[in-house]
Amino acid sequence: MKKYLLLLLFLPIVGALFFYIFIHTLPKKLQPVDTQTSMRLLFLGDIMGHQAQINAAYDTTSQSYNYDTVFAQVSSLIKSYDFTVANLEVTLSGEPYSGYPSFSSPDALVKAIKKSGIDVLMTANNHACDKGGKGLKRTIKVLDEYHMMHTGTFAKDRDRNKTNMIVLNKNDIRVGLLNYTEHTNWMPTPKGTFVNRIDLPLMLSDIHAAKDKQLDTLIVMLHWGKEYKFLPRHMHTVLAQKLFDAGVDIIIGAHPHTLQPMHYTASTKQHKERLIYYSLGNFVSDQRRRYTNGGALAGLVLAKHDGKTYIKEAGYHLVWVHKQRDANKTHYEVIPVAAYESNRSSLKGLAQKRMEEFISDSRKHLYKHNQNIIEW
Repeated sequence: MKKYLLLLLFLPIVGALFFYIFIHTLPKKLQPVDTQTSMRLLFLGDIMGHQAQINAAYDTTSQSYNYDTVFAQVSSLIKSYDFTVANLEVTLSGEPYSGYPSFSSPDALVKAIKKSGIDVLMTANNHACDKGGKGLKRTIKVLDEYHMMHTGTFAKDRDRNKTNMIVLNKNDIRVGLLNYTEHTNWMPTPKGTFVNRIDLPLMLSDIHAAKDKQLDTLIVMLHWGKEYKFLPRHMHTVLAQKLFDAGVDIIIGAHPHTLQPMHYTASTKQHKERLIYYSLGNFVSDQRRRYTNGGALAGLVLAKHDGKTYIKEAGYHLVWVHKQRDANKTHYEVIPVAAYESNRSSLKGLAQKRMEEFISDSRKHLYKHNQNIIEW
């Protein structure tokens, strides 16, 4: 009887020993990836500030602005990532506030952005020069006051040399971020400032300089494309190819205000893996037309194993903007589609109809044109 008891006592120890030997003799590619060697990144589309959004954020009681409700339903998703990056498509020029075509939003927008969990803002877009040099400089000043990382526009030419590339660090993974815009609605860059434009020699120079930064991954965010189109133009697919060939790993696009295809190509003998999201659409805006009232959040997981960093996962989350009016007050809310589908009764009437339409349109389009990227 004692022999059997001793055997029962030693069985867990022997089992654990065999499990340890088994795990450590597995081929390296089959061994589980240590979660401590990964980085989770989330990219959002356009954060816009139409006049209706400004009006909705105003609280008549406190006579101040508050945008917290905009991000309330999506904040937990944002905070589940290590770093979240978004395109700020407004200036922070101060009063008088204004929407399209010359954007100036209250500083409270940045306060809510920061509170939601967004870490980095891209500022090179077609509205960067809406309010001239004053607006461009004040936007940067406000972002600095809120300790928001940002790039794309610079208050002084010399500032670009210091802050052009943002480097994100986590778990021994270094990711570089660059940002460029195709144009600024044909407004000139204000004297003494700098706006990163899609200029191939300039971009190639920046990419070359990035090689001295000991990066694991280089990501370029581009404000490009034709508005309200569903597929990229040939000139943009050609540009993307040139950037990949120069050393860029991932490209994230915005500006069309509609969703465009997402492509992932695995490593081959000719080139390393490549990932592109041509357009994430709108994150939040007052655009209510079909196809423009929502967008996608690009989710990435980078992993590092044996000193090599690779894209472990690439997907996207669909989000839709709910504009509602309660007690004579308008509210904007960004709602993750996954959250809605877990409780469809959360929306009623026309709002539910529009949400379902957006889901159907987006899935039909992306399922047809995406390559190796799935919805999360």
